[in-house]
Amino acid sequence: MSAVACDRVVLIVLDSAGVGEAPDAARYGDRGASTLPHVAQACGGLHLAVLGRLGLGWLAAIQGVPPDPAPAGAFGKMAPASAGKDSTTGHCELAGVLLERPFPTYPHGFPPDVIEPFEERIGRRVLGNRPASGTQIIAELGEEHLRTGRPIVYTSADSVFQIAAHEERVPVEDLYRYCRIAREILAGPHAVSRVIARPFTGPPGRFARTDRRRDFSLPPPEPTVLDGLADAGLSVVAIGKVADLFAGRGITGTVHTHDDLDGLRQTRRALDGVAHGLIFTNLVDLDTLYGHRNDPRGYGEDLERIDAALGPIASGLGTRDLLIITADHGNDPTTPGTDHTRELVPLLVAGPRVRAGADLGLRLTFADVGATVAEALGGPLPRVGMSLLGEAIAA
Repeated sequence: MSAVACDRVVLIVLDSAGVGEAPDAARYGDRGASTLPHVAQACGGLHLAVLGRLGLGWLAAIQGVPPDPAPAGAFGKMAPASAGKDSTTGHCELAGVLLERPFPTYPHGFPPDVIEPFEERIGRRVLGNRPASGTQIIAELGEEHLRTGRPIVYTSADSVFQIAAHEERVPVEDLYRYCRIAREILAGPHAVSRVIARPFTGPPGRFARTDRRRDFSLPPPEPTVLDGLADAGLSVVAIGKVADLFAGRGITGTVHTHDDLDGLRQTRRALDGVAHGLIFTNLVDLDTLYGHRNDPRGYGEDLERIDAALGPIASGLGTRDLLIITADHGNDPTTPGTDHTRELVPLLVAGPRVRAGADLGLRLTFADVGATVAEALGGPLPRVGMSLLGEAIAA
């Protein structure tokens, strides 16, 4: 394989699309978790023509997606090697950086040494400060927030500090400023993975979160594959929440999106504007709108819409392009909880030069994706991960 094997790599993360429990799932309370198989079962089967054609049916028993007898892509599964099961951890590992400790979580809300300096710096007391569903806590406290202007602070089973505010009561730029303040405070032992702005609109009883969500993540603890590509002068276009997850590091262009279908439209558009580099897309609605809300039918319907929209991207690949489709963790919506689940993730590789039907096996870390992207584009290889380029692409 030459030093620069590809002109472009399109990396699409189906946020939370796990395909079965990871070997260490029991340590995380996730024994039996299996997002896509359980979603398919709850839906009475899924119609995933593109993903099935690429080899998804070979990775797990997914009702409606049988193993294609002549798959057009290379396929495999990957196990997480980092500690934790959140989006930041999963994306860092995909980009070649392993995290050895899980981020802190707050099942009883944030302690005074976090909340008090936050309240002092924003000049307001907060509402909430407990684990909660975002839609439920907004419905419960939104009217009081409108009356008082006090922001709603909440967390979840994930390592997140979330701040919700009505756009007509707290301008979005002020909400982002609150998040930056929280990000400064949440350091050391309280260094949560993400501070998330959750703006919403509407009257009481009909509150709705808007698409102006922003994630303020901790920067990766060491350079990622994205840093190496950007430093080498290549394009690194982040679509969806990718730039937020990497705190803007290693990103040369950012496109925020309205929903998963917009993310795929923007990905196809990026193919027309990027000559050499990485297009890195996250499709977050699967996780936030359906996984966390225990809505397997909504999850399945969104996945079918995504599948239908993948066609123009696959057909837009040039002869020296590579498409990689994977996930960052699981979020089985059929389980009693609403947390992410520790799962294996799919690895589907497509492109004109891909060895059709190549079985990539079980990879021991998501970092194999980062190593593959680096080798394909001629960037520096990450410290961890083994490139699968030689297995997936014909010389």
